[in-house]
Amino acid sequence: MSSTFSIRQQAAQQFAELIDTAFFNALCEPVRIQILSKLIELGPADISTLAEHFSQDRSVISRHLSLLEESCIVSSTREGRHRYYEVNGKSILTMLDNLSQQVRSVVNCCAC
Repeated sequence: MSSTFSIRQQAAQQFAELIDTAFFNALCEPVRIQILSKLIELGPADISTLAEHFSQDRSVISRHLSLLEESCIVSSTREGRHRYYEVNGKSILTMLDNLSQQVRSVVNCCAC
């Protein structure tokens, strides 16, 4: 019985570590979700283009984009004086695949 408890405890810890990441924390802010949606709609865009669609100041949009980039949800490229941001689909898929695998592990160990 302690072996089952240990397996469950390990699965719970791994699940918590996966959920409590910069990736999910970045997605907890509604404005960042809106920015992400706008990037999906527009494709690669600079801060000025994005700021046209939001009531927040450019500096606020820039901070949100920085957090999204640190979380690997968006990536950026510099062209001259402009930085263009776009959705980092591969990174998002990898994180969601990892989450899906971890959920399967939890379900299997709990026989839910």
